[in-house]
Amino acid sequence: MSGEKTTTVKRPPMRGPGPMGNMGMPGEKSTNFRASGMRFLKELRPERTKIALVGLLAVASVFLAVVGPKLLGNATNVIFAGVVGKELPEQFHGMTQDQVVAALRQADQGTFADTISGIDGLVPGQGIDFGHLRGILVVVLLVYLGSFLFGWAQGRITAGVVQRVVLRLRADVEAKLSRLPLKYIDSQPRGELLSRVTNDIDNVSQTLQQTLSQLITSVLTVVGVLVMMFWISPLLALVALVTVPLSMIVAAQIAKRSKPQFVQQWASTGEVNAHVEEMFTGHTLVTVFGRQHEAAEVFAERNEKLYEASFKAQFISGTIQPALGFLANLNYVIVAVVGGLRVASGTMSLGDVQAFIQYSRQFTQPITQIASMANLLQSGIASVERVFELLDAEEQDPDPEPAQPLPEPVQGRVAFEHVAFSYKPDEPLITDLSLVAEPGQTIAIVGPTGAGKTTLVNLIMRFYEVDGGRITLDGVDTRATTRDALRSEMGMVLQDTWLFGGTIAENIAYGVEHATMEQIVEAAEATHVDRFVRTLPDGYDTVIDDEGANVSAGEKQLLTIARAFLADPSILILDEATSSVDTRTEVLVQQAMNTLRSGRTSFVIAHRLSTIRDADIILVMEHGSIVEQGSHDELLEAGGAYARLYASQFAGAATEE
Repeated sequence: MSGEKTTTVKRPPMRGPGPMGNMGMPGEKSTNFRASGMRFLKELRPERTKIALVGLLAVASVFLAVVGPKLLGNATNVIFAGVVGKELPEQFHGMTQDQVVAALRQADQGTFADTISGIDGLVPGQGIDFGHLRGILVVVLLVYLGSFLFGWAQGRITAGVVQRVVLRLRADVEAKLSRLPLKYIDSQPRGELLSRVTNDIDNVSQTLQQTLSQLITSVLTVVGVLVMMFWISPLLALVALVTVPLSMIVAAQIAKRSKPQFVQQWASTGEVNAHVEEMFTGHTLVTVFGRQHEAAEVFAERNEKLYEASFKAQFISGTIQPALGFLANLNYVIVAVVGGLRVASGTMSLGDVQAFIQYSRQFTQPITQIASMANLLQSGIASVERVFELLDAEEQDPDPEPAQPLPEPVQGRVAFEHVAFSYKPDEPLITDLSLVAEPGQTIAIVGPTGAGKTTLVNLIMRFYEVDGGRITLDGVDTRATTRDALRSEMGMVLQDTWLFGGTIAENIAYGVEHATMEQIVEAAEATHVDRFVRTLPDGYDTVIDDEGANVSAGEKQLLTIARAFLADPSILILDEATSSVDTRTEVLVQQAMNTLRSGRTSFVIAHRLSTIRDADIILVMEHGSIVEQGSHDELLEAGGAYARLYASQFAGAATEE
């Protein structure tokens, strides 16, 4: 058959038939932040050239920013020297600075003499040298402008690096989702899964954006400022460094306490999202059964849990900055006092003290920034770990290499040979099932809920793998060919309809990539879709939302049937495909299904036995086993399980057409 054929599948909204509802929930595995952080660094390898360029730009930007205060200190020295020189008594005018210092010492003014000796460029009687000052200020302006331009380029490149990393991460997650087995998707609350794919990845993006460039800049600033501080005054530098170990200890202790709270915060976010998504999609049923109060209570409980975790995480991590700010202010006071004393003693110039005070602020600021980034990093690593848990989830078995091709054309003979299957190893569902569906036959499957009817067709589609025995299509073991090749020969219409945001024509053509409008209309006419589409103002161009809210349940079902009709599958699977339509529409759909089933092997799951009376073989399943099989008349004559089901539904009211 053509590779254009596809399978229309609607996944269950919350959990699948397997009782594995807690698999993959957050918080089950212990976290390892170091391992997750190192693993995430590997994600940056493709960007190492750009990151190296970011580092070089950061070095240039920080170097110029660090040089700036020293140059401004020189400007302060020029102003101070001019002011003091102008204010000196006339008796000192015309003297050199050394002569003034000597004269002051002879006059028993040693303290003033020490101060004068420490002023660079002092000329007694001469005011401010504005030419010199102008030259210094121009250089300072150019230095800071250069620092800004290098920083701007650094930020631009960093933004590109971050977005490309997140782009690849999202692509990895999307590719991973396509490789996950259905049992994993079924066992995950959709809101929790969506939270990992959206919220957690967005948080990783924000964390990376806010920390990558800033972390490099902060570290370089600390190193550069430290060098300048020791160059200006080793003594003051040692004084300024006294508070650093204390700052590191405080930051480390606070970060240690906030880490588990961030883990709980993002786990709780996933739980809240899961509940909201579940209640939103099931809003009608929640309202009908009057469970709004219970739903609100569950939401309030999970929301309160999220609030407590978020509050603790943000509050604890938020104390880092004020704590380090207090230590920085303490350091500032010490530097100012010691620096003032050294200016008075003439061992430092006022400009150097001013520059040093600026450096001390520049030194503590990046340390504070690095420490305050701890909460961002904790939150980001908690999110990236949740994403990695998804990426590390066990994948479905790969297709065989080389794969055995299906015969062309596919006839549609499906055989179950001693098939065994269970959702849990200790709870077998199907133990020894054998069955043959000949090409063109319609196989109806009936039985009570939980008997294994949907499981049977899921095994045919390889949504789940058999535990024992095998299933063959035209003699080829379905596990020996690729899933794409197998599913391209199958069409599926489920009880739960699925439509995407787009036009009616696009929804019908979903299974055939290059379907023409004539083919779409032909399929619509065959399945009685055309009759209601023509009544719409925009016809086949009518746009429906992703929930199909602007069409009725029966019309949605007809659209999914038309989609399967257009796909022209070799094997047709109908799982309660007419359960959402009215009686009159059901007759029309049944006629369309008879046309669609002609020449195709069909598996029909039905609870309404009136829809399957003309099936070639009716299988009655109980507890994963076939307890009866035969035609409608044969099973009624046998007076067994099928006859009891039939009698309970119709009590003799059904009539032959």
